[in-house]
Amino acid sequence: MRRRRRKKRIRKLLVLFCALIVIGAGVWYFLPEDLKGKFGFKVTLPTIEKKLKIVDQDSNERPIAVMIDNQAMALPHAGLQEAYLVYEIIAEGGITRLMALYKDRDVSLIGPVRSSRHYYLDYAMENDAIYAHYGWSERARRDIASLDINNLNGITNAPDAYWRDKTRYAPHNVFTSTENLKKEASKKGYKMTSTEDLLLNYNVDEVNLSEKEGAGVANNVTIRYSNYQTTSYTYDSENKVYLRSTNGEAHKDAVTGNQYTAKNIIVAQVGNSAFDNYGRQDLDNIGTGNGYYITNGYAIPITWSKDSRESQTVYKDTAGNEIEVNDGNTFIQIQPLNQALTIN
Repeated sequence: MRRRRRKKRIRKLLVLFCALIVIGAGVWYFLPEDLKGKFGFKVTLPTIEKKLKIVDQDSNERPIAVMIDNQAMALPHAGLQEAYLVYEIIAEGGITRLMALYKDRDVSLIGPVRSSRHYYLDYAMENDAIYAHYGWSERARRDIASLDINNLNGITNAPDAYWRDKTRYAPHNVFTSTENLKKEASKKGYKMTSTEDLLLNYNVDEVNLSEKEGAGVANNVTIRYSNYQTTSYTYDSENKVYLRSTNGEAHKDAVTGNQYTAKNIIVAQVGNSAFDNYGRQDLDNIGTGNGYYITNGYAIPITWSKDSRESQTVYKDTAGNEIEVNDGNTFIQIQPLNQALTIN
């Protein structure tokens, strides 16, 4: 009987002791820092470092830039959602072509892949990217040689990096993968790492444009390139991304069937003109110009500047500060200066 009473007392004491520890810890937690210091010691809780999700900040993997066919016959595309950065630029005949950049991800199907145009080299170089394409214009061929671009051409120097999908019509049926491209680039002795800074300044915390100078609502964005091509975006407020459409139709992935989305949209308005009988284009992309940065349902006016073909384009707000972009994928729309842009 005495043993039972003794055990009960011990259990009560243990419960009381634990309760006092919990209460004491709680009181300590809520004490002001100056009072904690008076007791002669200070408890510092560990902080968890936030990291970007769109790219691996600890990786020095060199990006790969892939030329993507964007004619109606090329749809649906594959692999664009996995790209951290995609450029859309005018080409001959009013069509556009895309250039998708990949880093720190394995993507098994990318395409359809198409031929190079010389001004895309400017945007591959500003990202220090290996340049993947299937064919080239004569001017692109000369520039690739003179600028010493690390390139993977499916027709000449890297046929094993690409394959044709026989269920589609040529020439809109060439595909590749990051594995194939890396393998071919490594065999050629191209450097596979990069020490260059990323083109854009990503912020791990949410970027809010609503209080920025010149900010306006951006639920719908329509970017006209020509009579043939108009690209548009609709804001999905629940998921905080933009749903991408091409010529009024949802732009969907061939593998997943999902509509492509963008976290960030940068519109840079650039002069262009034809220089040959085929209507191939030149861009006035060295210098400065205007545009918009769009994210999370708002847009702000920006300027762009590019000092040389090799240098990085710098995007600044109206206060002259380089913009910070949200952690997520970005579409850079290099739009002809004389075409309509609607943001509302």
